[in-house]
Amino acid sequence: MTGSGGPEESSGSTEKGGGSRTRILVTNDDGIHATGIEVLTAVATRLGDVRVVAPDRQQSASSHSLTLHRPLRVTEVGSGKHVIDGTPTDCVLLAVNRLLDAVPEFVVSGVNHGPNMGEDVLYSGTVAAAMEGTILGIPSIAVSFVGSEYAHLERWEEFLTGLIGGLIDRDDFPDETFFNINLPDREPAEVRGVRVTSLGRRVYSDSLSKAEDPHGRDYYWIGGGESHWSGGEDSDFRAVRAGYASVTPLHLDLTNHRLLEEVRSWHLEETGE
Repeated sequence: MTGSGGPEESSGSTEKGGGSRTRILVTNDDGIHATGIEVLTAVATRLGDVRVVAPDRQQSASSHSLTLHRPLRVTEVGSGKHVIDGTPTDCVLLAVNRLLDAVPEFVVSGVNHGPNMGEDVLYSGTVAAAMEGTILGIPSIAVSFVGSEYAHLERWEEFLTGLIGGLIDRDDFPDETFFNINLPDREPAEVRGVRVTSLGRRVYSDSLSKAEDPHGRDYYWIGGGESHWSGGEDSDFRAVRAGYASVTPLHLDLTNHRLLEEVRSWHLEETGE
């Protein structure tokens, strides 16, 4: 998936099994009114039969949280479109198990307003929605835009149609794996191509601020500060810095298999015998 220039554009609606259109669930973490989900819905509509189930407000950094201690409210806001006063994970769970008349064949999440690379994937509601789809056995894709100018995200529609369409069309979409796409901060026509990447490492500094409220009580604000990246030549952040779209395969198994035998040599299993 490397090369000069963007992926070839998909021919349009994808058909699966007997000529029926591919069922696609669209969600996000920026909320139902975000520009990114409008763009992703337009892309998905070109590729299949679309249903949208998204949070009713901003849910960034909600990670894989579920709403367990209050009821969830669902509002239908149009044909095939629902909003939920919960997290992105709530949205996928309710969509698949209650709201849709058929289980979707794909879940696509985004387009997130901001990057989701390196450790960001552990905090991201956008990525968590794709992960929830994967847990439910549905091939899933998360999409994020690394820049900050979201008003013109519609310019990415052609590029994303080709890239997402290419993933959806595969007969060998891997089990227990989803794809995390990050688009570089440049015009789509200037993108150098697509690179398959690994996660980089991102370290934040000065991201915790302390202040005092009018009553003299301390409070803290998380966010801001600076971030510093590290990682190999195939890292996601290096790809987007170089002007490529990054595609990272992520899987559910967090086990460090390389260390299993070493840790077993520590004889921890003998503890408590």
